[in-house]
Amino acid sequence: TVIGNTGDDEEFFGLHVAPDLDTVVYTLAGIAPRRRGWGLAGDGFTCLAALGGLGFPTWFRLGDRDLATHLARTAWLRAGWPLSRVTAALACVHRVRAHVLPMTDDRVRTFVHTERGRLPFQDYLVRRRGRGRVTRIEIAGARRARPAPGVLGALGAADAVVIAPSNPLVSIGPILAVPGMRRALARRRVRTAAVSPLVGGRAVRGPLHRMLHGLGLEVSPVGIARLYRGLVGLLVLDHVDRAWAPRVEALGVRAVVTDTLMRSPAHAARLAGVVLRALGG
Repeated sequence: TVIGNTGDDEEFFGLHVAPDLDTVVYTLAGIAPRRRGWGLAGDGFTCLAALGGLGFPTWFRLGDRDLATHLARTAWLRAGWPLSRVTAALACVHRVRAHVLPMTDDRVRTFVHTERGRLPFQDYLVRRRGRGRVTRIEIAGARRARPAPGVLGALGAADAVVIAPSNPLVSIGPILAVPGMRRALARRRVRTAAVSPLVGGRAVRGPLHRMLHGLGLEVSPVGIARLYRGLVGLLVLDHVDRAWAPRVEALGVRAVVTDTLMRSPAHAARLAGVVLRALGG
């Protein structure tokens, strides 16, 4: 089971776009571009170019085949389907064997506060390229949200829980902000691992290191361990960060050092094996 973040879902051209969920589905289906990290491999942008010619903003890149996903999602949502059912249908179409779940069927939105004011997450990340000092992260609607059907059950039944090396503030944070999620993870702490998204003091992808700095948080595996303290029993660090392991373990979190860079599916599979073996799986 994969539980995905919906805090950065946004509406573009009247369509409900779910970037994190789509990236999970496309990646598991083997149709995501290896280096770009979003959209579909080999997709074109004819429709987006036409929209630009009509005066619409095109800073959020939506490919032609990718648009079909958003059209279908929007139609199903308007027909009354919950997001969890929509996500299951899309995963089925792409023959994804894993059970992909949104964190919630309710509307939750992530906003990033900078010196320029309150920005929707996609505006901050894509349009402004993660620039500007972050002063606060707001996860609107989370307190009123409920975990999507199957989410808490999946966590409770899992032999192991792995938090991927995503941004703990805006990718994992919204999931943990949904009531019941932190408690469910805390109960499974001994069987829960997180992979540090930092390598050598920088994020492999995205503005995490700048966000941590702006919020006054330590930009190191120790800072990551503090964010997950009480929720994980193990933190996986990259080789270049092995010197941080004693400080991580001083927080009561076991540290495992390995190569965390997933340069290929083979590297990703090897990392998964290391994590599961460390958890006793």
